[in-house]
Parts: sequence; structure tokens; C-alpha cells
Amino acid sequence: MNKRFRLDFIFKILYKINPIFISYFLVLTFFSLYSYSLVDLNLTLINSAWWNWFRSLVIQIGYFRRDLSFIIYCFLVAVLFILYRLVKKTKVDPVKLAVLIGAVAFFSYPFLSHDFFNYIFDARIFTFYHKNPYLFKALDFPGDPYLRFMHWTHRTYPYGPVFLPLTFIPSFLSFGKFVLNYFFFKGLFVFFYWLGVYVLNKISRKQAIVLATHPLIIVEGLISSHNDIIGLSIALVGAYWLFRNRNIPARVAFMLSAGIKYITLPFLILTKNKRSGYLSLLGLVMILGYLTFRSEIQPWYFISLFVFLPFYPGLIEKADIFLSGLLFSYYPYIFLGGWDSPIKVTIKHRIILVFFVVNLIFLAVRSFYPALFLKRSTNSR
Repeated sequence: MNKRFRLDFIFKILYKINPIFISYFLVLTFFSLYSYSLVDLNLTLINSAWWNWFRSLVIQIGYFRRDLSFIIYCFLVAVLFILYRLVKKTKVDPVKLAVLIGAVAFFSYPFLSHDFFNYIFDARIFTFYHKNPYLFKALDFPGDPYLRFMHWTHRTYPYGPVFLPLTFIPSFLSFGKFVLNYFFFKGLFVFFYWLGVYVLNKISRKQAIVLATHPLIIVEGLISSHNDIIGLSIALVGAYWLFRNRNIPARVAFMLSAGIKYITLPFLILTKNKRSGYLSLLGLVMILGYLTFRSEIQPWYFISLFVFLPFYPGLIEKADIFLSGLLFSYYPYIFLGGWDSPIKVTIKHRIILVFFVVNLIFLAVRSFYPALFLKRSTNSR
């Protein structure tokens, strides 16, 4: 009797919950668990039997069944894109949905990049060793236990002066404990993701939904935790002040955003005037192009495009095919293992190029034959 009552109670609660929320909870929970399949083999996150059991289970997929791992990854990314398309047709509260997405992604592992651990160590150089990260690098501290799972240990601090003080906060609060460092840093990125969705929601609910649910934001901003999401959120604060005709706070926010990563410097000329918006977008595209030809295409660089959501609402939707290609370009990393050869980087670039060309063709067809898409949208309504 009591068991049946409890089941009925649970079913009633689930019935009242928006299915979109349930879907995101399930997909991101699975994605977070899957993300540990490529956990660094030298990293011990928690000293416990259950962690060792879980770790040994998932790395079998990530390291020894790479074909299955890539299938799982593609499936999860595809589901995120389907949910992203569906949720835009609903009246769901983007802030509440972002709270759920951020809370679940908080427990994920940055499996597609090692930058997250560099952020941790850069702050550690200051908070633990009391040295300047702009002058000292990880290799200058050969006895540090963090070096076992670090990459890019030969470089000094490469980012702007605004991001560094922000990272001091979780680093100080961790008291040198790695597990606290890890989750406090994850919390920092989740907080700024929430901030970005919150301020954008004050400008446009529809665009806030795009930011909250776009797979590129979830994968690169939350799971991989690239600092581009922080620069984006601060720039969106600037956009909010701009729409409130508060020019000075807006300029300050744009300068702070550029101080996270210099790629956002074109935001400084943003105004509500369309011409300045075009110039700012052109400046960002030129920087992205320069970085692409100078080194390689990094998917997380394109997070910065989302700052134009309040100014050009259709921009991200028009680029979705290309943006999806950025996520699927991890094929060499997941399936072939790492970026340890030029051919893998070449394959990555070819995948991105194919999606870019397909995106251009799609836009051209939609431009020359708009009736095809109007008919489809009418039928869907």
C-alpha cells in the first residue's frame, strides 16, 4: 500500500514537470557520466572504491572502444540539437531551464580539452606559490603533483588580466585541495553561464533560450569549461546596459570582456546602431579567420558569436549547420585518439570545411527559394 502510494506520488510529480526539463536532465546526466570516459589516466579525482570502479568502467569505452565512444558522443550531440530545436517552439522559462542545465553539467568532466586544468594551475601559481603566472609556467614547479595530468606546461599565462583575478577566488577557497579546486572552478563557469542567460532574458526571452540550450554553449562552455563563456556573459551584461541606454557601464563591461580574452575586442565598438554592429561582427570574423589560418580552428572560439544574439536574432540559427560541424569535428580526438599528428588536425579541418560549405549552400537555397521554407513552416504551424 505504502509502496503504491509512493509510486503514485512520484508519477504525479513527473506529470507536472515539463517534459523538456526531464529530457535535459536525462540527456545531460548521461553526457556528464560519458564525459569521464576520457578522464586523464593520471588523474585521481576522489580516493574511493566507487570512484575507482566507475573510472575503470567508463575508460573502457573512452580508451579501448573508441568506435563506440564516438557513436555515443554523436548521439548525445544530435539529441542536444533536437532538444534545442524543439525548446525554441515552447514557452519554457530560459532561466529555470538554464539552472537545471548548469546544475547537471557542473558534475561533468572537461573531456575534450585540457585548458580547464591550465586555468587551475595558472591560479595556483599565484595562490599557492605566490608567483606571477605571466612570468612563471607550470614546468617551473617540477615537484607539483598536478603536473601528472597537465598539458601545455611549457607556456606562461596567455589570457587577459581580467580572467586571472576571477580564478583566484576558487583557487583560494580550495585551500590547495584538488577536488575542491576542480568543483569550485566548475562552479565559476556555471555561474557565468547563468549570468549570461539571466541578462539576455531581460532583453529577449527567445534569444535567452538559444543561449541556454545551444549545444555549442553546453559542450564547450559548460562541459569543457572554456573561459570564452565568461567573456561572452560579461559582454552580454554590456549589451543589457546598452539596451538600457547606459553607455558607460556598457563600455566598462565590454572592456572587462576583452580582458578575459582579446578575441572580444571588437565588442568595444558595439552600439544599438546596425552599422557599428556590422563592423563589430566583421572585426570578430576577421580575428577568427586570422586565428584559423595562423594555427587551427578551435570550436570554442565561436562562442563569442553569441554576443550578437540581442542585435541579430537570426545569426546563430543561420550558422547552426556550421556550428554543429565544430562539435562533430572531434572525430579524430575521440575515435583516433588525441591531436598527436598533423593528419588528425587536417581531418578535423576538413570536417569543419564540409559543414561550412553545406551551411553556405543551405543559406543560398533558402535565399533563392524562400517559398520552400515558408511552406514548411506553415505546415508545421
